[in-house]
Amino acid sequence: MYDFLQKFHSGWAYLALLLLVITVLNSVIGLTSKKEFTAKDRKIALFGLVFTHIQLLVGLILYFVSPLGKASLGQMSDATARLTSLEHPLMNIIAIVLITIGWSKHKKAATSESKYKTIAIFYGLGLLLILARIPWQLWFNKM
Repeated sequence: MYDFLQKFHSGWAYLALLLLVITVLNSVIGLTSKKEFTAKDRKIALFGLVFTHIQLLVGLILYFVSPLGKASLGQMSDATARLTSLEHPLMNIIAIVLITIGWSKHKKAATSESKYKTIAIFYGLGLLLILARIPWQLWFNKM
């Protein structure tokens, strides 16, 4: 089960990251071109939200069944162990909270400009935090 979850978590990350990039780009383009916020834009943002939440749930399950996570909790002096057991999960939880706040705030916004701006800022910050704490060396070694 652990191997399946690990591969699923790594594979799903590509989809979640792609959707976040698409959402941020769509919002920036909509904001700069002063387009009207449509149902298509809302769905793009919703898919970004849903895919990151699924990634979070799988990641949390993986964290608690992972031998790597359990073994590294007492080894904070090791940078790789600290990244996988503390920095990656904590930073990604913060990122997904920001994305969720962005989704909630955009629903209350009155204008298309403010909707695009809210999504671009919050989803963009979430994307940056996620990219900053991906264990790249472990991710590429698994391929």
